Amino acid sequence: MNQRYAQGPKEVAGLNTAELRENFLVDDLMQNDQFNFTYSHFDRAIVGSIVPASKELELPTYDNLRSDYFLERRELGVINVGGNGEIVVDGTAYSLTKLDALYIGKGAKSVKFKSLSADSPAMFYMYSVPAHKEFPVQLVKKEDAFPTTIGSKATANERTIYKYIHLEGAKSCQLVMGLTVLHEGSVWNTMPSHVHDRRSEIYFYFDVPDNQVVFHMMGQPQETRHLIMHNHQAVISPPWSIHSGGGTANYGFIWSMSGENLVYSDMDAVAMRDLR
Repeated sequence: MNQRYAQGPKEVAGLNTAELRENFLVDDLMQNDQFNFTYSHFDRAIVGSIVPASKELELPTYDNLRSDYFLERRELGVINVGGNGEIVVDGTAYSLTKLDALYIGKGAKSVKFKSLSADSPAMFYMYSVPAHKEFPVQLVKKEDAFPTTIGSKATANERTIYKYIHLEGAKSCQLVMGLTVLHEGSVWNTMPSHVHDRRSEIYFYFDVPDNQVVFHMMGQPQETRHLIMHNHQAVISPPWSIHSGGGTANYGFIWSMSGENLVYSDMDAVAMRDLR
């Protein structure tokens, strides 16, 4: 498991492109039959993936966690961005089609992942944070994820937001998770932008077409930086940083948060005219 340590705004202001990518970009996700996890010291969040291309695979534990099993003191959110798959939690199976989500609470000892077709394997994106209370496993289908369309074609940011794990959705200890899909012809996400000093966030970009990119904006509102993102890459967003992006084509992204509360709308808006 990789580790990423916390960085403050003064440190980040002096980083070059390679150093920004080294600290905030997660680019080793979605490899066949291989778990990949990165441990961030912002809210002790873990981001990871598994593509069970040829066999069923069980979630391991890691020395970083000092635990007998992965979810001994943690909770986990999983969203499938690939073909049809199945997750078996302590003997109970849950089927996930593309963009379905599964919440797995603290205390689940065995979590197994498999694809229903080797020709179109499932691609499971995972986000985990510490938990002090147990909540039941809950499957959330895409159609039941409170879809809300916002933005407009005129500002190139028409998009549909799906909320899976949040205060009014699947219950969790501190994990908040969902995704956003940009409509055709729209490319801007989370613009106007915001920060939320009470929690950190991680974005995972998916369905980015071949030979297209997303310019992810980060940094303090008056001291912005950017990272160029490709398909199936994630970016860590500190509590003091904006997290917006503009693509060369439409795409989707998963947003995952943890911190002080479960209120999706807890954010401090930044006016467009104040960005630098």
